Amino acid sequence: MGKVIVVTSGKGGVGKTTSTAALGAALAQRGDKVVVVDFDVGLRNLDLVMGAERRVVYDLVNVIQGDAKLPQALIRDKRVESLFLLPASQTRDKDNLTPEGVERVIGELKEHFDWIICDSPAGIERGATLAMRHADIAVVVTNPEVSSVRDSDRIIGLLDSKTVKAESGERMEKHLLLTRYDAVRAERGDMLKVDDVLEILSIPLLGIIPESMDVLKASNIGAPVTVADSRSAPALAYFDAARRLAGEILPITVPGDKRSGGLLSKIFSRRAA
Repeated sequence: MGKVIVVTSGKGGVGKTTSTAALGAALAQRGDKVVVVDFDVGLRNLDLVMGAERRVVYDLVNVIQGDAKLPQALIRDKRVESLFLLPASQTRDKDNLTPEGVERVIGELKEHFDWIICDSPAGIERGATLAMRHADIAVVVTNPEVSSVRDSDRIIGLLDSKTVKAESGERMEKHLLLTRYDAVRAERGDMLKVDDVLEILSIPLLGIIPESMDVLKASNIGAPVTVADSRSAPALAYFDAARRLAGEILPITVPGDKRSGGLLSKIFSRRAA
């Protein structure tokens, strides 16, 4: 049975969709069978980032409502053979997602894929809670700014209360993905430092994605950054994050940070939360 990951945050614009595509492609490039699922009904951006917007015929809502079978809605990536997309609807609203329908679709996906990565919409309403409900692992995407970190803290509370794992008394495995990090600006005090964010959220660090135009360029050409430019700094950071999700133990370096290993020992001393 496949593992379900929700990529989530309270605040919009932090890089959830970019991270979903990049992590999904990175895991698929390892040889795993991966599907990325867009839960942002009404907006639908994951297909754009994946370069599949012209290939969408059926979507998640069609499958939930019985208008299409799951294989009809799945779109295979043209560049990575074991990577698939289940797009969201652009013409419906989030009320078309039902708990029963989502449970059925996720259950079916788990039978056929190693990884099911759910791209959650921003906020704490229906789409977001349904995206996280059946997750085994949560990747909390955060920018190094106070409002983003505060909203992520609230999301962590929802992960510990509104998921199937929470209802059964199990602990959700949660990881922090820090995006758009610039060590020079952090040192100037223009953004939070890595250890500040870790202190507030108290969940293990999955990776640090540096601020880079490479991410924007990849999105503009409709490709995950791990496919568009696999040797770029953000792509390498996403590849390492994917390896950690798969269970590998890798050191985490702070991009552009010249300090000693004190921070790294703090990162590795933290237990999964």
